[in-house]
Amino acid sequence: MRNLEAKFRLADLARARTRAEAIGLVYAATLIQRDTFFAVPHGKLKLREEADGAVLIHYQREDARGFELSNYTIVRLTDAATTRAMLASALGVIAEVRKRRTLLLRDNIRFHLDEVEQLGAFGEIEIVLAAEDDATASHAALGAILDALEVRTADLIGVSYFELMGQRRPPPV
Repeated sequence: MRNLEAKFRLADLARARTRAEAIGLVYAATLIQRDTFFAVPHGKLKLREEADGAVLIHYQREDARGFELSNYTIVRLTDAATTRAMLASALGVIAEVRKRRTLLLRDNIRFHLDEVEQLGAFGEIEIVLAAEDDATASHAALGAILDALEVRTADLIGVSYFELMGQRRPPPV
């Protein structure tokens, strides 16, 4: 699976939601998520736990003219606790990210309003691409949404939340 995405800081989640709804995005759910990231040699591997279940997600990202193009695989799990313990023992945990996510949808567009513990408020737009879709064709759609949300280029973030958390930590003594 693939998607084109942009992540950005937000000063006002309520205002962003109002603007998103004005361009046709519709509220779908509020999710409480715990993402555990494991050390892997290629890409990123995370276990995402939510109230209704858990998934293991492996993804690799590349810069796509200022946005990120992700290739990912998702596997549903029935035993998150045992899987987390096994992967922690085998691979090592590099970070855990907890967040409250408000999900809005329109067609193949997913808009996340995230309140991330220790980091603050963020938005993330994902345009899910079909196998035959050309990612460059979705750049204009993603740019138009960012414009409607009044997201500036300076607000865009090219790293995961756990990487932002690492940037905030003081260097070891």
